Amino acid sequence: MRMIALSAAALAECCSISAADTQLLFVSHAGETAYHSVQAAIDALPPQGGDIQIKPGIYREKVKVLKPGVHLKGTGKKPDDTIIAYGDGAINVGGTARSATLNASGDDFRLDNLTVQNDYSLKGDNPASQAVALSVTGDRDAIIHVRLLGAQDTLFAGKGPNGRMSRQYFSDCYIEGHVDFVFGNAKAYFRRCELHGIANQAVVYTAQSKRAPGEDSAFVFDQCRLTAEPGARYVALGRAWRPYATVIFLSTKIDAPVIAEGWREWAPGKTDTFRTAYYAEYKSSSIGANPAGREPHSHQLTDSEAAKWSLKAFFGGATDWLSSKPSR
Repeated sequence: MRMIALSAAALAECCSISAADTQLLFVSHAGETAYHSVQAAIDALPPQGGDIQIKPGIYREKVKVLKPGVHLKGTGKKPDDTIIAYGDGAINVGGTARSATLNASGDDFRLDNLTVQNDYSLKGDNPASQAVALSVTGDRDAIIHVRLLGAQDTLFAGKGPNGRMSRQYFSDCYIEGHVDFVFGNAKAYFRRCELHGIANQAVVYTAQSKRAPGEDSAFVFDQCRLTAEPGARYVALGRAWRPYATVIFLSTKIDAPVIAEGWREWAPGKTDTFRTAYYAEYKSSSIGANPAGREPHSHQLTDSEAAKWSLKAFFGGATDWLSSKPSR
């Protein structure tokens, strides 16, 4: 049999498995692991990304994910066991985006079974400020079984820095905060998530920021639950951060004392966004449901209208990326 010699470069090109398929790193406070911080492990991944498993513990650090294909997974029995926490506020770091505890801008980002917290508001002497726990701006990002803890502006689900639309999926997550605590202009779908309002003089679950009619962004909440602490006041489903804000609640259990009109103006008496925003509900239930008393410009969807906001319809049938699991 004739042997064919291949150069090292050719051999790598035709026969190698990408590093992203094989790379698996571990993070732990224990001495036996190579990485004791989440950021150090991310920095050690190849440009294509890879999997990082984080053992239980509290990791007090700011984390940035710039690479694509990065998968972060807590290895505890529940998300509470593995916590990434920090305490920056926009007021002291020069802007809301810079306050994020975890900032992920790479595509195909996966976050699974852990907690991300911004505990800025827990320091009693801090002035009120936006303080982001998680900022996600990549495309095809999936956040599964994760707790996001904060106060104002807990979760930023936004487009990429180059203005490209980002598709994002949140499943079985717990997200808490008070003012505008789920905000941004991504194309984001939330399934079986709990949004929990903490005690404050005002609680606004969403602040979606679709800028123009042709922008393909929206927040859809499917089979989610809305709750609130007894000290939560003036609880609203959302307000329009930008004029064409688009938010849809499908089969949502509203176990919170949401204001009768449901939605509120961005700045009552100063802005007029209800004429351009699209706010809708389908079969809301429990104490906060009040279809007859909702803001007149909002919508109560029929079965056929609600079907247009199903998961598959929302992502135009391109849902193969949702089944992509971390390789380990």
